Amino acid sequence: MLAIEKVNPGNKALVKRFVEFPYKHYAGCPQWVPPLYMDSYLFLNRKKHPFFEHSDADYFIAVRDGVDVGRIGAIENRPFNQYHKTKECQFYFFESIDDQEVANALFQAVFDWARARGLDNVVGPKGMGPLDGYGILIEGFEHRQMMTMMNYNYPYYRNLVEALGFEKEVDFVSCYLPADSFRLPERVERIARRVLERGGLAVKKFKSKSELVEWAPRIGEAYNHAFVNNWEYFPFTPREIKFVVDNIITVADHRLIKVITHGDEVVGFLFAFPDVSAALQRARGHLLPFGLP
Repeated sequence: MLAIEKVNPGNKALVKRFVEFPYKHYAGCPQWVPPLYMDSYLFLNRKKHPFFEHSDADYFIAVRDGVDVGRIGAIENRPFNQYHKTKECQFYFFESIDDQEVANALFQAVFDWARARGLDNVVGPKGMGPLDGYGILIEGFEHRQMMTMMNYNYPYYRNLVEALGFEKEVDFVSCYLPADSFRLPERVERIARRVLERGGLAVKKFKSKSELVEWAPRIGEAYNHAFVNNWEYFPFTPREIKFVVDNIITVADHRLIKVITHGDEVVGFLFAFPDVSAALQRARGHLLPFGLP
């Protein structure tokens, strides 16, 4: 018998089952990269996650004959809906065994949740912020997940979701560039040199992680101005900016992060990260053995 259980964030046993499902579901999958446990638990913590200061979410587990067989989250991002003038419900944290009945039951819980709040459209997978990852992987299953912000799933997920009537809205593309041979086109390098020679713009290089943290409010302000036309954009609050930076700092090498300034104003930025996916796999979701500062 299949049943859907709503997760009470105050019930530690239920929260643990929800959080730990993917760690068991992808056990033995060499491409999947486990997120840190502390990050996974934070998504369900209404007191600590800044998203809950303005929005809401609930979580559901599918259980068959006493065994957890899937999970899903239903999210109402109010700043997103206000900015884009939509009534959108987002689904996220979707995991399921290869069983359409399980997927149908999980999504029915999301549909009911959305209707009860007057939301008329369901989109996903789409999390609480830009670092959470978007979409369902539809090709490239042979490659290891490079960052946990890039979703990984089994190939059958696409069939489960499309059978419910979902259609593609947007593509997110990732690719490999060989570091030993990739070069920017000469024309791009020439234009970049000319822009810097004319003055006005400068490249800020950070000397330490603490210096990067000091610049976080200005970088966040630049994000709120630069991404206004992006599909996933919604304006960040100051606490959300700090939350994102704190997460980035966990894996960041400050030498790989660059900011473009015009006077005192941040007008551009580039975040690059070392590939820590193999280390995350070895750590199995735990931070301390990971050896990160």
